[in-house]
Amino acid sequence: MTYSTLLYEKQDRIARITLNRPERLNAINEAMPGEIRRAVAQANDDDDVHVIVLAGAGRAFCSGYDLKMFAEGETAGVQPMPWDPMRDYKLMRAWTDDFFSLWRSYKPTLCKVHGYAVAGGSDIALCADIVVMAEDARIGYMPSRVWGCPTTAMWVYRIGAEKAKRMLFTGDTIDGRTAREWGLVYDAVPADRLDAAVDALAGRIAGVPKNQLMMQKLMINQAYDNMGLAGTQMVATLFDGITRHSPEGMWFKRYAEAHGFHAAVEWRDSGRPIPEGREGLAAGGEEGKR
Repeated sequence: MTYSTLLYEKQDRIARITLNRPERLNAINEAMPGEIRRAVAQANDDDDVHVIVLAGAGRAFCSGYDLKMFAEGETAGVQPMPWDPMRDYKLMRAWTDDFFSLWRSYKPTLCKVHGYAVAGGSDIALCADIVVMAEDARIGYMPSRVWGCPTTAMWVYRIGAEKAKRMLFTGDTIDGRTAREWGLVYDAVPADRLDAAVDALAGRIAGVPKNQLMMQKLMINQAYDNMGLAGTQMVATLFDGITRHSPEGMWFKRYAEAHGFHAAVEWRDSGRPIPEGREGLAAGGEEGKR
C-alpha cells in the first residue's frame, strides 16, 4: 500500500506506523483517518507481525485536526444551514471508527507520544492499547472549551469520571508525568529514553504467540464493551457535531475566519469567557480589537 499521511514499515515482528505530516505537526487532514485504518489492517493481515507501534514524525505526535484548514475556510467544519446532524454524524463516526481500529486491532497497539498529543491527536493516542509518553510531552483536549467533544470518548474509561471532568471542563493539557500518575497512560520516561522504552516493550510483547495476544485483547476489550463504550462514543460523536453548530461554535468559526485560526485558538485556550447564546450569534469580528 502507499500512503500520503503516514509511513509504514515492518521490522522483525513489529509493524511501525508513523504519522508523517511534520510540517503541520502531523495534524489530521481528510486522508489521515482512513490511512490509519488501512495501515492497521495491513499489519493485522501480515502473519509476521505480532505488535504495532504508532508514532509521529518531527516535533510532535499529533497536534489534532488541521483546523487551520477546517476552521478558516468559508464552509469547512460546519454545514450550510439548515444543519443535518445525521450527515455530520456519518462523517465523524467514520473517522472515529478509523481511529478506533487501533483499539479493535487483533494485534496489540502501542503509541509513542512526544511533543504533543492534543485535541484529535489525543483521540488517536488514547485508542492504542498502551501509551508511553515523554515526560515533557503534553496531552489534552482543548476543544472541549468550544468547537469539540472527544469522539472516541476514552478519557472517562482511562481515568474515571472525576479526572475526565477535570480535563474536559477546562480543556487543559497535562504533561507525561501527570498522565502517568493519573493512569491516563502506562508510562512516561525522559524524552531521550522514549524510543528505547517503547522498543523494549514492543519486543517483549512480540515474543508472545499471536493467538495468545488476540485472546487476551478480545477478553479485556469485552469488559469495556460491557460498560457501554459504543453507546458513549455515539453520544460523543453527536455532541461533537452540535458543538460546531451551536451559537458558540458558530462564533468560533466566524472569529477564525476573521482573525485566523491561531487567534481563535489563543482566545479559546486563554481562559477568556467564550461569548454565549445571543451574544455569540451577534458577535462579529470586533472582539479581536478588545
